[in-house]
Amino acid sequence: MKDLMLIPRISEKAYAMSQRDNIKTYVFEVPTGSNKHSVARAVTMQFDVVVTSVRTTTAKGKVKQSYRKGGRPITGTRSDVKKAYVTLREGDVLPLFIEEQQEEEKQLKADQKAAKEAKKAKKETK
Repeated sequence: MKDLMLIPRISEKAYAMSQRDNIKTYVFEVPTGSNKHSVARAVTMQFDVVVTSVRTTTAKGKVKQSYRKGGRPITGTRSDVKKAYVTLREGDVLPLFIEEQQEEEKQLKADQKAAKEAKKAKKETK
C-alpha cells in the first residue's frame, strides 16, 4: 500500500489517551488490509514523528435490520472497522486535537477573568 489513509478517531477515550503526560497514544481508523508496519511508516511520513509501537484491533460490523412498508425485514451488516493505536516517542506530539486544546485554554482564561471580576465586585460591595 503506497498511500495509507489514516483517519483520526475523535472520541473522549482517544482524546484522553493523547493527553497523557508520559505516553502519547493516538487512535486512527485504517483500511482493514493494512498491517502494523505500514501504519507506522504512514504516520512517520505524514507527521514526521518517531513511532515506538502500533497496536491494531478489528471491530466486526453489527448486523442491522430495516423494515419495509408491508414487507419482510431486510438484514444487512455494517462494515468492519480496523483501529490502530499508535504510541509515539516521548516528546513527540501530533496536531490532531489543537482546536480542543485552544478551546480549553480559552475557557480557562474566561473562568479566571470571571473569578477575578466576581472577587473585585465582592470587595466593592463591602
